[in-house]
Parts: sequence; structure tokens; C-alpha cells
Amino acid sequence: MTQTAALLGMYAAALALSFAGCTSHTSSAPGGKKSFGTVDGKEVFLYTLRNAHGMEARITNYGGIIVSLIVPDKNGKPGDIVLGYDSLAGYLRTTPYFGAIVGRYANRIGKARFSLNGKEYALAANDGTNTLHGGLKAFDKVVWTVDETYAPAEPSLALTYVSKDGEEGFPGTLKVRVVYTVTDSNALRIEYFATSDAPTVLNLTNHSYFNLADSGRTAVLGHELLLDAGRFTPIDAGLIPTGEMRSVAGTPLDFRTSSQIGARIEAKDEQLLLARGYDHNWIIDRTGNGLVRAARVAEPKSGRVMEVWTTEPGIQFYTGNFLDGTITGKNGVAYQRRAAFCLETQHFPDSPNRPEFPTTVLNPGETFTSTTVYSFATQ
Repeated sequence: MTQTAALLGMYAAALALSFAGCTSHTSSAPGGKKSFGTVDGKEVFLYTLRNAHGMEARITNYGGIIVSLIVPDKNGKPGDIVLGYDSLAGYLRTTPYFGAIVGRYANRIGKARFSLNGKEYALAANDGTNTLHGGLKAFDKVVWTVDETYAPAEPSLALTYVSKDGEEGFPGTLKVRVVYTVTDSNALRIEYFATSDAPTVLNLTNHSYFNLADSGRTAVLGHELLLDAGRFTPIDAGLIPTGEMRSVAGTPLDFRTSSQIGARIEAKDEQLLLARGYDHNWIIDRTGNGLVRAARVAEPKSGRVMEVWTTEPGIQFYTGNFLDGTITGKNGVAYQRRAAFCLETQHFPDSPNRPEFPTTVLNPGETFTSTTVYSFATQ
């Protein structure tokens, strides 16, 4: 079976799931769980999902954080490819969303407000005058409930969270379910489901920081990136989209042909100067719905290759511009600027204030579904 066929099969399986749950049967998922600490009097656990080919994900139900993601290199040697902390304490301090589920609204909402059905909603301004990644205490900072009844054939973890009406200023009581799966084909599949009892806006993603070479010890500028995207949404000085959907042709944001991340990152380009590097939303080339490839990253020394497939219309490519060496992560590594990259599948930033963008409104009676797959290979 080709990789494309396998991924489309994954998507078909994802659509067969309902928000309410899945049929339980005997699990063949190796791994387990161990205590990871407590938050607000609630015990937090670290769950291990492992396949038979050396791929392993460790995920905590605090923020749904991917604490580690182990994949083999071209010599078969396993290595951790995501940034993070050795203990829960690190995640409880100020953290740039390492590995977390981000919501209710991933990315930025301009001026920390939006209008829906004639009513204006004020949000927390936690990024200058804007709202970033859901507000002050968003999905990355809460303890999710683990669905212990969920037992599919592959190693999986199902997390649920109920966000109450008015939480961080957003309307409607929102019920969210996120399912992580480590597949037999060396992929991490993330499935999102949500319903609301009142009209609301929603944008969910995972905020893992990747370094396919050495777990963040060196910069990712030599990684080779391809983005299946011919347009992007330009930003203003506050990193808020202007509303334009601009061609990447002739700009440093053109990754339609694979090139090193660092090849043009220092170009005297207005967009790169505003973001201090890459921190933009690309519009994925797609026709119709379903899983499509959005990105491919290759790291020459390790031979690791990561592809990103998604049902979302956009992807945020971020080059760790605000890492500055003050964060000490796993194994005592001080994360320097551009020690990692993020590829966050999403709807577009500030969509609630941009009617020209794909809608992020979720109405009662509807079920939000989204799937993203990070697949791994070597070359």
C-alpha cells in the first residue's frame, strides 16, 4: 500500500468515529501510564504509546502535551524529535506551548475581540493587544479527562475536556475530544472532535516544536522544507493577518520546492522582519475536503523525514524566533533561537474578524472534526 493510500485509509477510519465515543474492544497498544504530578489537586499522568517499529509518543493529560516523540534515524537509532521538559514542573512555568493542545482558538485573534451574530465578545489580551492560543488559561493549561474505555487496535489515547460557557470569554459550553494514535506505519495521528450548545468560534491544533536532528541542541536552519502551499496570509506589526491572501511567488516564503529553512530566513523582506523569521499562515493547496499533504521536512544528517497531512485549510510555519536560551528543557538543553520549528495545522488566524477567510464558527447541532497526521520515514 502506498503512503497516500494508507493516510487516506486513516482518514476514512477517523470519519467513522463519533464524538460520543468509539466501540471498545481488546487493545493491543503497548506502553502504559505513570504518575506525572498534580495540578489543582488533580493527579496528572504520563501515557506511553508505542508501536513495534521503534516509534514512541509520551503524552500527558495536562494540556494534552506531547512530552516526547521517539522515531528512529536512518541507522535505526531512536531519538526524541520534540522540545519539552523532563518533568511537569517545567510545563507549569512559563512555556511557549511546547507540545500542547491549543484552543479554543489556536493562533491570534486581533484586538482580543470578535463579533458573532451581532454580539461582541471580549477576550483576554495575552499577546500585546491580541489574544494568543485561547487566552490566559486555555486548553494547554488544564487537566484533560482520559477516556479509559477507549481501546482501539492501535496504541491510542483519548482525551476529553468541557470548556464552560464564558471560559476565557468564548461563548457556549464546548465539549472537546482529542485522540492521539501511534500507527503501525510510523505516524502520529491526531483527531479532534467538538460540539457546542451555542454558536462559538473554534480553531484547534497541536503546538509541538520539532527538531529532527538532535532534540534542540542546534538550530534547524539546515532542515529542508517543502510546503504544498502557493499562497500565504501576510501579517501586520502585531502578527495579525491583513486579510490579503498573497502568492508566495518571488518571496522568501516560497517553499513549493524543497529548500533549507535557513536559505532565505535573513532576507530583508518586510514579512520576515515583522515576524523575526517565519511565523506565518500558509494556505494549503487543496481541492475538496479530506487529508492532503501540507508539508514535508527532511533532515540530511539523521535521514529523518516528516510529512504533515491534514484536513485543515492552513498551516502555521514557525521557526522558534522567540526562543532565546533562557529555557532549559529535557536533558539540560538550553533552547536557543531557531532550535526548533512548528507546523501547526489550523484555520487562519483572526478568522472571526475576517469574513473573507474560511469560517471557524461552530453552531449547535454541528460536530467539528479535524485530522492531522505526522508521518515519519528515513532517506
